[in-house]
Formats: sequence, structure tokens, C-alpha cells
Amino acid sequence: MEAALALARQAGDEGEVPVGAVIVKNGSIIGSGCNSRERKKTPLGHAEIAAIEAACAVLGDWRLTDCTLYVTLEPCVMCCGAILAARIGQVVFGAYDPDAGACVSTVSLQSLPHAVLPKLLGGYMAKECAAPLQEMFRGRRAVS
Repeated sequence: MEAALALARQAGDEGEVPVGAVIVKNGSIIGSGCNSRERKKTPLGHAEIAAIEAACAVLGDWRLTDCTLYVTLEPCVMCCGAILAARIGQVVFGAYDPDAGACVSTVSLQSLPHAVLPKLLGGYMAKECAAPLQEMFRGRRAVS
């Protein structure tokens, strides 16, 4: 999660929502990413999507069954769809997202029938993962 946090801070420094993600297989990071929606001008610029694409390129396969995704914020519906499509074996996320989180907060990823579901662990290092987001929103409110 420390590597994902470093990527989140990098995203924040670049004017993005500070979210970072890494994918680990056999103890090694094989994919990483941070939010890039503003920089790339695409709604698909989520940290999880970038990490999944990078991991698939490293493995030469779209199946990430034996991998763990670490992400600083609970994934949204789009990212949960990508997680399911990639068949990621485990998802560990930091801060809960009560507005858009789709693992447990707004909908339950685990309630989908007929899907290969990942193991979920939410709230891991939640305070540390929430801090860059809180700082960004405090800064935005101060400017308003």
C-alpha cells in the first residue's frame, strides 16, 4: 500500500484526484498507476485501470487471477468492472468512498451473480489513504 500511496501523492502533485494503485504477484509489483483523468482528458484515467493495463502487459495475459490490487480509495463501478474482467484474485483498498465506492459503499461487488469474485479487504491503512484526499478537498474549499 505504501507504493500506492506514493503514486496517490504524485497524482495530487499533478493536479489529479490523489489515488494510486499497484498490482502485486508473488511479492513483486507488476503494474502501477495513478489517476490521470485531467492530464489525459479521459474519464478512463483511473489508477486501477492504469495498473491493470500495466500488469496485463507484463504478464502477457488479461487474467490476473493470482494477483492482488492495492488501491488507496475504494474502486468505483467502472474499476470494479475491470477488476472482475481481469479476474483479479484479491482487492485491498484503503479509504472507503461513500459516494462512489462500488466494493461495499454504494453497491456490493460481492453481490454479483455468476462472476469470479475477488477477496476483498477494505479500510487497510484507511487514515493514511484518506489524508491526501482530505488535503485536496480542503485546498479546493479554501479557494472557493
